[in-house]
Amino acid sequence: MPNTRGFSLLELAIVLFILSLTLGGLIMPLAAQHEARQWRAAEHELADIHAALLGYTVLHGHLPCPDWESDASKTGYGVAVEQCTTAATGEGFLPFKSLGLENGRDPWGNRFRYRVDRKFADAAAPIALNTDFSSEDHLKIVNLQNEALTTEGERPVALVYSIGKNGKPDGDNASFETANGRYQSDAPTPTFDDQMFWLARPTLMNRLVAAGRVR
Repeated sequence: MPNTRGFSLLELAIVLFILSLTLGGLIMPLAAQHEARQWRAAEHELADIHAALLGYTVLHGHLPCPDWESDASKTGYGVAVEQCTTAATGEGFLPFKSLGLENGRDPWGNRFRYRVDRKFADAAAPIALNTDFSSEDHLKIVNLQNEALTTEGERPVALVYSIGKNGKPDGDNASFETANGRYQSDAPTPTFDDQMFWLARPTLMNRLVAAGRVR
């Protein structure tokens, strides 16, 4: 009869070790691929928000104020407050319902953060060619090396960002009180995964002029 000797414990341990290495090598790339898909999805969502903000401004003549309602059961959830010139200022949540968007959350389930210069969100004074920045909402964007990405002469009129996989604002974005208009935007690192876009005044004006909203 042929020899039917089975695996020894040492041989079995070696086989299991090789299998664990193989499976580990497969799992890590799959996790990286999933994270990359989430990042791209956030980019697409931010692009949709950018378009929605421009569309809202063409329709109403001003940008929306933020949503400051954190309770999803409340009627104001996802809705822009009427007057951010007199209400509490600073950063809030994206008013996705006011923008006609179905969802105001990023691929990780976090609500998009939103801030706007109040001069460009004043329903009583629609945006005109001479609309200037407010002295209170002094918005500025820098990278992780603290190099300015915006200029003093053309500050952002609005910005939107995702707080990413770690579920919290990183860097300068962690401090968004009324008096602080400094934000950071850059490629992801192990300690920074916020994803941001900002709306520049020339971009907004070009769209309003093309739509016949300002002359």
